[in-house]
Amino acid sequence: MRPTSLTDALRFLDETGATVAAGCTDLFPATSRRDLTGPVLDVTAIQGLRGISMTEDGDWHIGGATTWRDVIAAPLPPAFDMFKAAAREVGSAQIQAAGTVAGNLCNASPAADGVPCLMALDASVRLASGRGERVLPLTDFLTGPRKTALAPSELLVAITVPAHAATGQSRFLKLGARRYLVISIAMVAARLTVEEGRIAGAAVAVGACSAVARRLSEVEAALIGQDVARRPVIAPHMVTRSLAPIDDIRADAGYRAHAAVELIQRAVDDMLAGQGVAA
Repeated sequence: MRPTSLTDALRFLDETGATVAAGCTDLFPATSRRDLTGPVLDVTAIQGLRGISMTEDGDWHIGGATTWRDVIAAPLPPAFDMFKAAAREVGSAQIQAAGTVAGNLCNASPAADGVPCLMALDASVRLASGRGERVLPLTDFLTGPRKTALAPSELLVAITVPAHAATGQSRFLKLGARRYLVISIAMVAARLTVEEGRIAGAAVAVGACSAVARRLSEVEAALIGQDVARRPVIAPHMVTRSLAPIDDIRADAGYRAHAAVELIQRAVDDMLAGQGVAA
């Protein structure tokens, strides 16, 4: 089923419990069979479900079928630079052209590149079903590895970034075993706003170092108020006690924790370099 209206899509989903397909870049690799059995709902033709725009209130709306290529091409303020950088890290150019932002969120991988960036942008998700809509903060939507708060009859139709979070500058840094086409060992998204020579706002999120990406509120609080003429030093314990990294084939827990601290420091140093701070 490839409907052009959201109403038809939600009706079909409610009646059949279909598998939802968008870019399919994660769906097919996760399928152990030669094809997808049962009904499939392709959401890529639904009108209004793709694209990025700013609302009258100054919020940013990202449609559920928006691709990573759309993100890269969109004219967005510097607060979204980290999100664009993450988009360029999502697989190959072919994956970026097909894979969707909503699919990345619903797949709920602990190493999903887009998640820390959207968390640092205070993003929320809009979920629709035949019974109506509800909005959840992204931090509440992601409940565990490959687990979300999405009900069986719901679609993630949009992501919203509030106007207050679309300010300042941002950075995304990712560590992997090679430069491209790699699953993260650790990744960091950071956003800072500077007013009158001091850090007025900070948002820091770390991915691939816990069951779900996490905002580091203690690090953020320590950064706020810092004089940008002096290099803020990230205290390792503020980072590591908020994370729960694992040992796996890509890295052990200790290395992941160390990498997260280093990546946050590099991101902060890079953003403040233009403010006259020596890294």
